[in-house]
Amino acid sequence: MDDLLPSARAAALWAGLCLLLLLVLSALTVRQRQTHRVGVGDAGIDPLQRASRAFGNAAEYIPAGLAVLALLVLVGAPPLSLHLAGATLLVGRLAHAVGLSRSTGPSVGRVGGMIVTYLFLLCAAVTLIFYAI
Repeated sequence: MDDLLPSARAAALWAGLCLLLLLVLSALTVRQRQTHRVGVGDAGIDPLQRASRAFGNAAEYIPAGLAVLALLVLVGAPPLSLHLAGATLLVGRLAHAVGLSRSTGPSVGRVGGMIVTYLFLLCAAVTLIFYAI
């Protein structure tokens, strides 16, 4: 493990934490399915819809975020930038999941989580382009 770059360790930390978030959100969805005895879909049941979308949204954004972390390591970004990127991604996705799981309408967590996630994606795009040129 001593051979790993500090940036790779930072990326591994945040990737692992994001994957744990995905597992928790998946488990919450499964629990709602079991509670309401729904095998496929959401049967129009609000708590199941919210749990499913919280997981689905995380599953839509986290893979791109993990790709960003891997690319930042490959281009030689410093560990601090990996920690900032990873923390931003995790906080954004966590806030969004909490906000969505509590309300189907706009909420501070849901809107704030999307804003933080979009800022992560924008900063990641600019950073990767910077390293490319």
